[in-house]
Amino acid sequence: MIFDLTQLKIPIVQAPMAGGPSTVELAAAVCGAGGLGFLAAGYRSAEALAGDIRALRERTPLPFGVNIFAPPGTAAPAEAVSAYARSLAEDARRLGAELGDGRRDDDGYAAKLQVVAAETVPVVSFTFGCPEPSAIDSLHEAGAAVWVTVTAPHEARVAEDAGADALIVQGSEAGGHRAAFDDTADAEELGLLALLRVIARQTRLSLVATGGIMDGAGVAAALCAGAAAAQLGSALMLTPEAGTSPAHRERLAAPAPTRTTRAFSGRRARGIVNRFMTEHEGDAPAAYPQVHHLTAPLRAAARRAGDAEAINLWAGQAHALAVAEPAGDLVRRIAADAAEVATETARRLAAPPRL
Repeated sequence: MIFDLTQLKIPIVQAPMAGGPSTVELAAAVCGAGGLGFLAAGYRSAEALAGDIRALRERTPLPFGVNIFAPPGTAAPAEAVSAYARSLAEDARRLGAELGDGRRDDDGYAAKLQVVAAETVPVVSFTFGCPEPSAIDSLHEAGAAVWVTVTAPHEARVAEDAGADALIVQGSEAGGHRAAFDDTADAEELGLLALLRVIARQTRLSLVATGGIMDGAGVAAALCAGAAAAQLGSALMLTPEAGTSPAHRERLAAPAPTRTTRAFSGRRARGIVNRFMTEHEGDAPAAYPQVHHLTAPLRAAARRAGDAEAINLWAGQAHALAVAEPAGDLVRRIAADAAEVATETARRLAAPPRL
């Protein structure tokens, strides 16, 4: 039977946070609490992904998901990438690291599709685009539900027409990469509640809300706005199960502004403002994944050195509400708080007007 969100005990989904924060332990803890844990296939080899899936199954018999990056779109001019590489020379010298090769690839897309089909993963989600209908059909034949992350109403229509089972609706508040199908388009960025209401009016598909949701009140608001579940990312990054680096953890817990930038990966992503972002966002081309590969060694060196000014501090706009708490306890507490908020809201709406 294809998974659907009514099977969850708690309407909370763990965001797949590629590059370190998502771990097998985090996914298992969220599943164990009654939510839906996710593995992030991004930047992992197909072989490593298969190992993660098997390791997660050793920890829990419950349903889980795997997120895959859709292949990149039109390539950026090679000279734009080369020029950006030259602008990073001083950072490389400062960090004692060499720049990466700036290659263009599809993150092993076809091989990862084969892995999730062979491993009968219950939910397969996609970011950065919508897979071809034939790929969705193949995943359905393998028993997987297919979810597509969308950032605009027209993307939701494309995903529904392609055969998606549910939509992950990403508001502009979300931390990390923007999931837009066309990252070069100059489109209006909608906040989560507005985007949910618009998409809910045009589709019967189940919606998973993501972007700036950090507590029970946020979950309740998303459900009231039409979502079947809420997806949490930044809220889980301080949990002991998350693979968030120490420097990143320290900055997440404090109030600080965020904004979107291409400086680290060549794709728009929201993070806490730091030196690297400020110095390079004006020069970074729309060139993903070339810029990601260029800066990867620099970011790795900065993480080893604990230098928060030179790493991508992905975070949603409400990141200061994150708390350091075991993931299972956090998910259960947020769900309980959401139920209390919903009950109180219903009571207030039903109360007779004051004369």
